[in-house]
Amino acid sequence: MIDGKKVEDYWRSHQVPFSDMTPEHVAELEKWLKSYQPDTFFTPEGALKPELAELAPHGSLRIGANPHVHGLVTRDLKMPDFRDYEVKFDQPGTKVAEATRVMGKFLRDVMQENLDARNFRVFGPDENTSNRLSDINSVSGKTWLADYKPEDATNDALAQDGRVMEILSEHTCQGWLEGYLLTGRHGLFSCYEAFIHVVDSMFNQHAKWLKTTREMHWRKPLPSLNYLLTSHVWRQDHNGFSHQDPGFLDHVINKKAEVIRVYLPADANMLLSVTDHVLRSRHYVNVVVAGKQPALQYLTMDQAIKHCTKGVGIWDWASNDQGGEPDVVLACAGDVPTMEALAATDLLRQEFPELKIRFVNVVDLMTLQPKSEHPHGLTDAEFDAIFTTDKPIIF
Repeated sequence: MIDGKKVEDYWRSHQVPFSDMTPEHVAELEKWLKSYQPDTFFTPEGALKPELAELAPHGSLRIGANPHVHGLVTRDLKMPDFRDYEVKFDQPGTKVAEATRVMGKFLRDVMQENLDARNFRVFGPDENTSNRLSDINSVSGKTWLADYKPEDATNDALAQDGRVMEILSEHTCQGWLEGYLLTGRHGLFSCYEAFIHVVDSMFNQHAKWLKTTREMHWRKPLPSLNYLLTSHVWRQDHNGFSHQDPGFLDHVINKKAEVIRVYLPADANMLLSVTDHVLRSRHYVNVVVAGKQPALQYLTMDQAIKHCTKGVGIWDWASNDQGGEPDVVLACAGDVPTMEALAATDLLRQEFPELKIRFVNVVDLMTLQPKSEHPHGLTDAEFDAIFTTDKPIIF
């Protein structure tokens, strides 16, 4: 009781029991602290008694010395060649494909390559099939913890002990994945763009942990936290207002540049290149945003690899300023914005054929920051060479 009010075993125990340190309160504080019987545990000098210190485990049996959590037992993923999944076409904009379905075939084979090693899982709040990743189910079922009924059977040989973790709870999936990564294994979190906000604070803490542990020489880099955000803001033909929110990107890019990466591939081949990159990466948070609906394809695999490696570039085939200065720069990032910007370019070139247009696509969002602020950022000279110094830019 403090000042006549109940504190212990009551809601006030999580408040401020007393802030004004009167003599009476000091006496109460002393009595309270002595109730923990410090003489039982500590020597007169304040050190932990040797016989108690001996109770702690030794070596790698200590939680803080477990080799798993320091990246000492991390193994690289066995990776198929992403080039083998290329969507082929003769001319840009003549082929339609579902980017994440193509990605799903690649992830299926990543899963297959790593089943024996038990080194890779896919996590999602009951949205992997909706996001067109269902091919992974052909090689691995879901982890099953509830009652298993006959009507649940889809592939009995794969059921109940799979590497796919699904539950309609974004924060549970995030927690599962973080724990999995912290033991040195690899994973991917697939979610609707609008609902990844459920884990904002959890992402915050993991990003801060990654930033801090980069400064500890005895910690080795762990596999990256990889998000795939689809069912995105641009294509909510039937869900409408409730499913429109691209704000997670705003949230992510406020964090430290040394751990944050954001990718906006505009077609399937670019998504394959980005996916291979993020799965191989270490100690980052990678956010990939890609639509799941049928969409036009623009770059061959060779072109996609070069473009994704640079992160930003001029698409000469969509521009008509070759050999000179443009009158205007049309720029975009993301699949639907790319389609719309190309449509605008097409209209302008029909109506104003003398207008010189430079078309720029950004796949690595962080290239738009200065080199001094992000390791992927462009230098001033590189930025000016792409966007010019004095021409209007419509982004």
